[in-house]
Parts: sequence; C-alpha cells; structure tokens
Amino acid sequence: MKLFRFSSPAPFYPLAGKFIPLFWVLTALALVIGLYWGFFETPDRLGGTNPQKEYYRIIFIHVPAAWMSMWLYLMLAVWSAIGLVFNTRLSFMMAQATAPTGALFTFVALYTGSFWGHPSWGTWWDWDPRLTSELILFFLYVGYLALHSAIDDPRRGDKASALLAIVGLVMLPLIFWSINCPDPNQCAALHQRSGLSQMEGNILFAMLTMTFGLWMYAFAATLTRLRSLILEREGDSAWARELLERER
Repeated sequence: MKLFRFSSPAPFYPLAGKFIPLFWVLTALALVIGLYWGFFETPDRLGGTNPQKEYYRIIFIHVPAAWMSMWLYLMLAVWSAIGLVFNTRLSFMMAQATAPTGALFTFVALYTGSFWGHPSWGTWWDWDPRLTSELILFFLYVGYLALHSAIDDPRRGDKASALLAIVGLVMLPLIFWSINCPDPNQCAALHQRSGLSQMEGNILFAMLTMTFGLWMYAFAATLTRLRSLILEREGDSAWARELLERER
C-alpha cells in the first residue's frame, strides 16, 4: 500500500510540514470560539450561594485537558508498542514527540483542578482519587521523558521508555474509575457521573469546541516536534543533508 511509505522518516517529513499550518489555524479558531462561548455564552449553572459560582467555568479548560492527558498517553503507549513490535524508527519518534504535549495537558488538568476545587475544599489540594491518579499520570510522562534522555543511545532509550509507557497504561482504567466512581463516599463531589447528553447545549458546545482545539494543538505541536526529531536523528542521511542545504 502507498500509505506504508509514510512510515519512513524521509517521506513523512514533508507530509507533516504540509499539515502543520492547517492544524495551527484550526487550533487558534477553535480555542478562541470555545473560550468565548464557555466564558460568556454559558449560564451561571452554579450561581447563588454555591461556593463555586463563576468558578465552574474552569471546566472548559480542565475537562478537555484531562481528556487529552489520557488520550495522548494512550497514543504514546500505542506508538511505543508499534515501535517495539515492528522496530520502526518513526513510531518511536512519534511517541517521543507526543510525550511533552501529554505532560503539558496533564499539568494543566492538575492546576485547573486545584483551582476549581479550592472554593469547595478550602484547600488547593485534596487527595481525591481523580487528582491523585492524574498526578501519577504526570509522573509517568515525566519519567518517560527522563528515562529517554538519560540513555545516550537513542535506540536503547526508545525501547526502555517504550516499556515504561506500556506498563503505565494501567493508570488509564484507574483514572476512568475515579471519575465514574460508584461509591460517592470514596470520590470527590466535584467529579460527578454525567453524560454529554445531560449537559446544557451551550456548555456542551463550548466543551466539545475546546476539546477539538486541544486535539488540533496536539497534532500541530507533536508534528512540529517530530520534524525536529527526524532531522536530529536522520541528520547524517543523504536526504536530510540535501534538505538542509536547500533550506539554507
């Protein structure tokens, strides 16, 4: 199949370059629309005497960032597994390029979660299962990046960090359980079970638009970082030297 030729760094590099500007434009449009709609067009669902009041609007950043932190870790583990099974250089590089963006979203989810919970908890941190499991996920991202950078041989670093990423997959069902915890006494009240169909229309639109914007950002940032990794690792190859000479 012709698509398989893009599994090699040389043909994938120019292909990624064609899509990156589109992803950045879609990122800007979606985030501007999503933030405007979330902060100015949604009702004060938690107004009155509720301590949250307008603070609830942080969910338009917190929830999409938390979703993305889990989806990107799944992508990280999948690319790592593909690299181990098929020994493809591009798969390992894709995993390495995905990790920093995943770590960023996880940090944003943790920070906004603390900001969201402070009016209700009276503290910036509570050992809520959701926050704790998300913190462990952040450490997995950091551990993946640290392990890879600690090994001088990139190929050995690829395989060692890939194994860590695959082992860390156990955290995803734990995070899902902490959100959909059947026992309210074991879970924070802020993370209540609810489906998309139960959301008010404006809230749902803002949430999905923000999620789309973060996906576009993830694609743009990952592909930009991947192109740098390709040139870094393939710099001695003939096609890379020729490309660098043309760009000078």
